Amino acid sequence: MSNELQNIKNRFGIIGNFPALNRALEKSIQVAPTDISVLVVGESGVGKEFIPKIIHSESKRKHQPYIVVNCGAIPEGTIDSELFGHEKGAFTGATATRKGYFEVADGGTIFLDEVGELPLQTQVRLLRVLESGEFMKVGSSQVQKTNVRIVAATNVNMMKAIHDGRFREDLFYRLNTVQIDMPALRERKGDIHLLFRKFAIDFAEKYRMPELELEPGAVHYIENYTFPGNVRQLRNLVEQMTVVERERNVSVAKLTEYIPMDAHLPMVVNQPSGQKQTDFGNEREIMYKILFDMRNDINDLKSLTSELIKNRGTADLSNQEKNLISRIYTPEPQQTANANSLLYFENNNNNNNGNQNVQNPTIISNSDDTYEDFEDIEVEENRPESLSLQNNEKDLIVKALEKHNGRRNRAADELGISQRTLYRKIKQYNLEE
Repeated sequence: MSNELQNIKNRFGIIGNFPALNRALEKSIQVAPTDISVLVVGESGVGKEFIPKIIHSESKRKHQPYIVVNCGAIPEGTIDSELFGHEKGAFTGATATRKGYFEVADGGTIFLDEVGELPLQTQVRLLRVLESGEFMKVGSSQVQKTNVRIVAATNVNMMKAIHDGRFREDLFYRLNTVQIDMPALRERKGDIHLLFRKFAIDFAEKYRMPELELEPGAVHYIENYTFPGNVRQLRNLVEQMTVVERERNVSVAKLTEYIPMDAHLPMVVNQPSGQKQTDFGNEREIMYKILFDMRNDINDLKSLTSELIKNRGTADLSNQEKNLISRIYTPEPQQTANANSLLYFENNNNNNNGNQNVQNPTIISNSDDTYEDFEDIEVEENRPESLSLQNNEKDLIVKALEKHNGRRNRAADELGISQRTLYRKIKQYNLEE
């Protein structure tokens, strides 16, 4: 380990030698002298707040302001004012002109924690600052300049947030010039005991009490715990036990009072030789296998359906294709009475020049809609489960339209049907506005 990395750990009280942790710290040191934006990614409680501190302290801006902004803690109605300032009278309660963080931190560094929680309107303003260094106060038309280095952090799946329309893609790539990943504590198995001892010493000194010590069995127990709250959870655990427990030697039995054995379920725990694997593990493997088989069948079905649509149902089917259709479309006996759409196969002797072996799929629906040809068939992926047309069809359509303020395309997506079908249902139930 380099002396520079060890000095950083000593200065900021960072404990651990896990390779991913060392890599995150090394990247922080490398990007610090530059002004490029950095995005720190990791679960809640892993210590993402240390990265911007390291970057600022090792940069040429270290003597300038360093401001931390928790984007998730500021109300949506006031966050623009907090970040960019406002003019007197810009809104109710604005009795005086106020400087925002970007104006106060000019020449320094701003750490935007939980940046994934920013409102879309604020994201537009932030993008302008990143691209040109310009911003305007709320209620002002005067453009101001700022020279601020931005380091952002998030525990949100940003790609999912972009897909859901909650975060701008252009802003993500602008923030993510350099990405630093902080590992979860459960991945740093060898560092858990070191952190426990460090926290035990700190709290023993703080509360003037003897420090806690783990018995060998307790060390093994705590190293195999998942720690969903990561380092923050471990720190709180040690502080609580330091104050509450009279016995300084911590056993496995005592640990189970604070972190129950049930919390270990997501982990794979080594079991004694000769002991069978838990039912949980077996059921999980079976479930994965079923899901993968279903995905393969669906992909094959999509390809086959596309070919049938292209040829308007007249393509000759191989035995393998007919078996695939039979396996996917034929309902189970106990599901037949409740299924919304029953798919079956009908010999098309008249349409296939007497070929008795060729079968084409025909869709029969128990609703008023029937499909006359394959042009009406739509393959819809990621079909939402929040609404269904199986029961109370009219009420569900009304709720979907109200939810999306009458936007039929979004309502159709929510219901899992095509817009054409939704229009017919609206006319059928006299739901025209």
